[in-house]
Amino acid sequence: MNVIKSYRFIPKEEIESQAMDVLKGVQAKRKRRLKWPPIDPNIVADFLDLNVVWFPIERDEQGSIAAMILPLDRKIIINKNTNQMPKGFVESTLAHEIGHWVLHIDYSSVDTFKDRQENGSEISIEPFLCRSASSQKSIEWQAQHFAGCLLMPRYILEEMRRGRDLTNWNHLYAMRDELGVTISNLTNRLQDRG
Repeated sequence: MNVIKSYRFIPKEEIESQAMDVLKGVQAKRKRRLKWPPIDPNIVADFLDLNVVWFPIERDEQGSIAAMILPLDRKIIINKNTNQMPKGFVESTLAHEIGHWVLHIDYSSVDTFKDRQENGSEISIEPFLCRSASSQKSIEWQAQHFAGCLLMPRYILEEMRRGRDLTNWNHLYAMRDELGVTISNLTNRLQDRG
């Protein structure tokens, strides 16, 4: 038994649908409408009962680590050193980790392991930490696509692009600032939407 789901191909449409389901769930629990743009991914983490903490994460032999998930603790750790990253990086990173949680963590196994822990079993689960190794590129892409769909739903992009020239970098940077994402997240999402 493992808390990480076995890899499977997930079509873009299914990933986008899951991101929209999460947003609908968040909205259904709120008394006030979600504020767009930008959405605060911390609100989504709260809805999913995920604790977000800031803590320094040391580089390892493979390089820097922006964030990780501790599945049994239902915790996302954001590297405290990401504060020096470009505007929108932290929000995009958190949305990416939420994507991993929704798409790649087996909640029933997490609950089973937690029950065993609470009954005195010594259980240790490694943090969920994805790298860009070739075997994990698909998992990383899925989480990144989820993050783009979560932070930039289609209808928000459609509203924001009105009256803007998407070939003009000034317009793109203005959209980036309004959405609270990185420019690469925005351009990837726009290219994906055609």
